[in-house]
Amino acid sequence: MALFGTKKKEDKKESKAVVRHARASKLSNGIAHEIIRAPWFSEKALIATEKGVYAFSVPAWATKAQIAGAVKEIFNVVPRKIRVVNLSAKRKALRTKRGFGTRAARRKAYVYLNAGDTIQFA
Repeated sequence: MALFGTKKKEDKKESKAVVRHARASKLSNGIAHEIIRAPWFSEKALIATEKGVYAFSVPAWATKAQIAGAVKEIFNVVPRKIRVVNLSAKRKALRTKRGFGTRAARRKAYVYLNAGDTIQFA
């Protein structure tokens, strides 16, 4: 019966990590700076940098693999993990005759680095 395989779970995890980094390195020229638009400076993001987590503003079409490749190309650091957050548009009062307007929807990526790796912004 072939219900249970003989391969260990650790083997599968290692092969996924190798594939992710292989995909991350395939970026066309000049696209890295379009993917990593700017660092995200907020109180929460600045506190997280002490733990090795950096936040960046990214476009809506960017994938995790593209973000990893851009971080590797721009900052020469291989990220351990990437999380992406979609921030919805907000309705705000304009205090004019028009009444209300909307803020743009945004997207940010949290980039987790290995222990000892850092990114310098300035």
